[in-house]
Amino acid sequence: MSTPASLGYRMPAEWEPHAATWLSWPHDPITFPGRVPDVEDTYKEMIRALTKGERVNLLVKDENTYERVQEWAADEGVKNLVLWDIPPADVWFRDYGPLFVKRDIPGSTRSEVAMTKWIFNAWGDKYETLLPDNGIPFQLQPHLGMQLFEAGIVMEGGSLEVNGAGTLMTTEQCLLNPNRNPSLTKAEIERKLSDFLGVRHFLWLGEGIEADDTDGHIDDIARFVGPRTVVAAVEPDEDDFNHKPLAENLAKLRKMTDQDGKPLQVVELPMPGWFGDDEGRLPASYANFYIGNRCVLLPVFRHENDRRATEIVQKLFPTRAVVPIYAGDLVHGMGTFHCVTQQQPLGVQSAP
Repeated sequence: MSTPASLGYRMPAEWEPHAATWLSWPHDPITFPGRVPDVEDTYKEMIRALTKGERVNLLVKDENTYERVQEWAADEGVKNLVLWDIPPADVWFRDYGPLFVKRDIPGSTRSEVAMTKWIFNAWGDKYETLLPDNGIPFQLQPHLGMQLFEAGIVMEGGSLEVNGAGTLMTTEQCLLNPNRNPSLTKAEIERKLSDFLGVRHFLWLGEGIEADDTDGHIDDIARFVGPRTVVAAVEPDEDDFNHKPLAENLAKLRKMTDQDGKPLQVVELPMPGWFGDDEGRLPASYANFYIGNRCVLLPVFRHENDRRATEIVQKLFPTRAVVPIYAGDLVHGMGTFHCVTQQQPLGVQSAP
């Protein structure tokens, strides 16, 4: 069977033009006990910022939520928001939703967009009640009318980063974890990613940050912000658990190259220190930002490093407005803005 890569498809970089951003409206009291209203307010800030530059497709769990969100949008004059009556179990669309790929149309300036479907096992079968979200791409496909390619292996969108030019960055802690694809070797995983995302060069980092229940997702520690530019989270406090793994990843990145053998430009991004509650630390990281068409949603945590992180990210995206949004409630679900979003590239829909 033909693979997406053999047909000319590739996963574009996040900063390439979007047709839309996908989200799922928060509702799960297991993920956000006592915090759903606060997380809803966070979502409203995200939607206000994103809809100024692109459509936002929002999954909602039931008719009551549909009407309530629709009324809010009408009252505030929010445009470019499309509600979908497809109930999600939780909000982590990045990990269970489709990864979109595109290819150039010969003789045209337009691109054709398709979906890739990966198996979502709730981060190593950690949360049985969230396993139904594995079916979301199948529910979307008839509505979108796009070709859907099934990869057949476990993989979450937050576990990988692409530069759109052939390089993919990930972590050994996650993709080589025995709770994902224990029967596959590293080479076999690389082959599957190459076949379905159109990449040919791999950057393997080591461990993720403390309290990350996804087993080291890359989007909390290092992100592509340009074809050869990577931001890397750093923790200078040697007494902090995150100091050592982040320093090791930084050292690796400084020796790595892109798909053409050119060295990476590595920009250090501070961490917001220890963030949590009486139950322990939470995976707070400025690296979990999301790149929209006109803005960058930056999670902030009322820490002294918020301002510095905003300045660094704004310098990297001079044509986009960096929008700092407090993510202290959202991170109680173990992720922030990149974890809950998924970009759909600009292009025409591929025929199924």
